Amino acid sequence: MDEEALLKQFAAQFAHGPDDADDTDAAAAAQGADSTANQATDDADQSPATFDTQQFLNGLDAIFDRHAAATEAGPYLEQAMVDAENAGDEAGLLTVLNETMGFYRSQGRHKENQWIVQRALELAARMGLTTGTSEAWATTLINCATAMRAAQQYDQAEDLYHQAQSVCRHSLAPTDRRLAALHNNLSMLYSETNRPDKAELELREALRIIEASSVNPDADIDVASSHTNLALTLLTEHKLEGAHWHAAKALEIYRTGHLEHSAHYASALAGFAQVCFAERRHADAVTGYRHALAVIEECYGKDTDYWRITADNLRQAEEEAAKAGVTVDNAGVAGDAGTPPQSGSRLSNSPAQGKTGANAASSPSTVSVSTGSAGAAEAVSACPVSGLKLARAFWTQMGKPMIAAKYPQYAGRIAAGLVGHGSECYGFDDAYSQDHDFGPRFCLWLTDEDYAAIGEQLEADYEALPRKFSVDAQGRVTFEAHARSDASGAFPSAGAGSTVIPDATNAPTPGTATDDTATAESGAASSDVAEAMTTPIDAPLSPVTPRAQGANRRDGVFRIGDFFESITGYRTAPAQTAPHEWLMLAESTLAAATNGEVFADPTGQFSKTRQGFKDMPDDVRLALISKRLGMIAQAGQYNLPRSLKRGDGAAAWLSIHEFVQATASLVFLVNVPMVVGYMPYYKWQFAALRKLSGSMFALLPNVGEQLETVMRLSSAACYGGAGFGEGGKGAAPAIEKINDIVEQIAVDIVKELKREHLTTSGETFLEWQRPYVEDHIASDDPVLKSL
Repeated sequence: MDEEALLKQFAAQFAHGPDDADDTDAAAAAQGADSTANQATDDADQSPATFDTQQFLNGLDAIFDRHAAATEAGPYLEQAMVDAENAGDEAGLLTVLNETMGFYRSQGRHKENQWIVQRALELAARMGLTTGTSEAWATTLINCATAMRAAQQYDQAEDLYHQAQSVCRHSLAPTDRRLAALHNNLSMLYSETNRPDKAELELREALRIIEASSVNPDADIDVASSHTNLALTLLTEHKLEGAHWHAAKALEIYRTGHLEHSAHYASALAGFAQVCFAERRHADAVTGYRHALAVIEECYGKDTDYWRITADNLRQAEEEAAKAGVTVDNAGVAGDAGTPPQSGSRLSNSPAQGKTGANAASSPSTVSVSTGSAGAAEAVSACPVSGLKLARAFWTQMGKPMIAAKYPQYAGRIAAGLVGHGSECYGFDDAYSQDHDFGPRFCLWLTDEDYAAIGEQLEADYEALPRKFSVDAQGRVTFEAHARSDASGAFPSAGAGSTVIPDATNAPTPGTATDDTATAESGAASSDVAEAMTTPIDAPLSPVTPRAQGANRRDGVFRIGDFFESITGYRTAPAQTAPHEWLMLAESTLAAATNGEVFADPTGQFSKTRQGFKDMPDDVRLALISKRLGMIAQAGQYNLPRSLKRGDGAAAWLSIHEFVQATASLVFLVNVPMVVGYMPYYKWQFAALRKLSGSMFALLPNVGEQLETVMRLSSAACYGGAGFGEGGKGAAPAIEKINDIVEQIAVDIVKELKREHLTTSGETFLEWQRPYVEDHIASDDPVLKSL
């Protein structure tokens, strides 16, 4: 089974269960949200409830109990949303949204789920939950993060999970199963981003919590689900014996508790089949997948990612069984697949070949690199991996061990990552970005107290870290574990006393031969391959410009407050009640403060501060949307056509610039910065817009491409085509096309405003939409109102 299928199977598991807080905690979320809403509403006791949350939950459970979710759950949830909203029951609506996120995720309806995620976050903000530590907020964060993870939006998901962790520390008991759900979900994210060691730790903690909270762990469906998840994680680490034990234990729990008719049973069957596949037990793998498919079809139907992924896994297992000459009886779908082997049976450690033909894993080949001067044209050969990947490897192999050895008492207090200025912090760096300020680097963030104690010495130790590394043909980075003063030039090949960090997108398939799991047939050439697969690179790769030195340095040791102050001018985010301060912060500034990755944050203080800058008050977001609507109307719909008619190409060109800037900003604001981040500065504005537009759940997804067309045609429209080939036809066709695009964008924006209930007007001249949007601004602060 190839790794992509394995990870997809991870993401497809459990419409309900210990990895999903939405089903087990919807009532708790409702109760917590009810409490908050009632405190905020003076006349709550005088208004009879017309939406019964418990009745809604009972009805949903009944649908799942009779296995009718595939056809009935969707309409039921949609009607419940309408009923709760019409009743003005915000707490009830939040409960419905939480349940809907779980169901849509199980159905693979990720694009629709984005709307649900946004509604839930905005509703929670409106209810005042986001500034507290309520159970309702914790549950909502976990569900939103899980929906984002299922949509493969991992950066946003990880941010939301970390925020949930901070809330849970204050709101949940140590044995609360929602903590297990959080650990379980984090493990899945780590697995899907190729961090199996972290995934395993999270799963073991989840299992510990669930077993501690269980009345009978030997018959507890949540305990069984955790064993299945742990088995799959161990499988990705090639720990077959442990994977087999946990997969078999899960099936044993289902039998002991007579839980075979549960929808979750399919996950345990598919997980055990996956282990059997890796062990080359082809008949058991085929039988297990067939049985799992039957359960999935009964409970969820065929039109789901879960069914399709498992069906694809079955196909691969059947192909391997046929190659091995194994015949599996089609009638025996419920046969031995659920029966673990007897204790003491031997497990095969031979890796299964999960890919064949064009997708087969190839032997590593030599990557030629240059250690000379790193000009832009030579940057590709200098370092073929991204700056964030290089930073993570540098931290994992060099920084983290150094801190553990020299500062053990502070190891649990130091945050590390790469955030701030630089294309690599946005993930947009390429060959041409490596001609300046590029090389192995990361940031260490300390509290004021810790910085006073160890800051200077830690900075010196950071600067002394070895920077020499190699990158093999599979994109794995290896740092040399010698002091920087060592000029011998000796460099160990991969695996010789140094750690290798694999690339998530190019990681070896589970079961595919690697340097430590090579088959006998490939062993003869292994020494030659190991010798050729790495070439050392001496860092820094490129010169450090003045803008990245001194007070403007981009890496090393920082006080948390100093770091954010150097970017934004604020040590912590402005208060939610200070809209004038938020409005003075440019979106690009906020983007620089919230981009990148956090590799470690034991106390959560850095992430909490960073999250504060992401949490733009919704009133401010709406005020900015109104301003952008005004500029789109003024520059694009009014001044641009008039400038073109009077032949003022320069004015028309500037109008296009203002229109493009305002429209691009509006796309990020509509998609909610807390979810998708902020629009970065001009250089990476369109790179970020393309990335956002390419996601499966983006709102206004076509606008970015339309804006690029406007820019491409601008020369012909403004100057008769002097700069582009369109000029042969004159300016008229380009002008007509641009005007059409501007109006189409306006139409699309109005549709989105209506969908978000920000307007009831169909007026496409966007200036007239501003009063409707500003009516939703709750604050009376005049700085938020432009009309």
